[in-house]
Amino acid sequence: MLIDNIEQIISPPKRIISVVPSQTELLSYFELDKETIGITKFCIHPEKWFREKNKIGGTKNLQLEKIISLSPDLIIANKEENVKEQIESLATKFPVWLTDVNNFEDALKMINDIGTITQKIEKSQLLIDSLKEQFQKITQTSHNSRMLYLIWKNPYMAAGGDTFINDMIVKAGFENVIKDYKRYPEISIQEMKELNCSCIFLSSEPFPFKDADIKELSEQLPSVKIIKVDGEMFSWYGSRLLKSAEYFKTLNFHLKTNF
Repeated sequence: MLIDNIEQIISPPKRIISVVPSQTELLSYFELDKETIGITKFCIHPEKWFREKNKIGGTKNLQLEKIISLSPDLIIANKEENVKEQIESLATKFPVWLTDVNNFEDALKMINDIGTITQKIEKSQLLIDSLKEQFQKITQTSHNSRMLYLIWKNPYMAAGGDTFINDMIVKAGFENVIKDYKRYPEISIQEMKELNCSCIFLSSEPFPFKDADIKELSEQLPSVKIIKVDGEMFSWYGSRLLKSAEYFKTLNFHLKTNF
């Protein structure tokens, strides 16, 4: 069943399957090694889990029969990252906790909820307090960077205003030039020119942009700063956020001193 109330979970789960990379890393942060029995092929953190845990497919193409064979007592999924039909199918057989993370506050709620479900309340609260403190310290000094954040190529796609990435863009001190767009729209080179952005970020995921992509875009947009950025820092909403605040400070400094 799809669980909509934490109180429905009477005892802490002992056989957890996580089908979202950032939430898998959070389970590791909560030291739930024995309890976590299955992860996706994209759950690359921690590396030890990636090597040793049962793989149950990708976030969008879960191996349902393998999940069934593992007999989980809880599946932790996400509204955006997983396929609705697959999650609903699994929910007919197992308890499913479905998260919905669109901004920093949603991420804190998700951390609190999973901490409560797994009876790691103290660790989750310490993590939340630390994240609040770190993000409050981010210097929001603007350097007038109107930024476009690309996540895909062929076609080019960018992060719009109603995404978790957009909230991280704002917290990092930038202005998303397509903040009025929904989700992840396709963007042509001509549209990029018309958006009048001063900087384009090429994310390391889900499309692995390379130096050749910087060269290709620079030839079309010679007046725009184009750099690769660590996509995990902008899109992972679990314990990886501990590293994001410092990364954003470093990114701001890099842009101010190298361009």
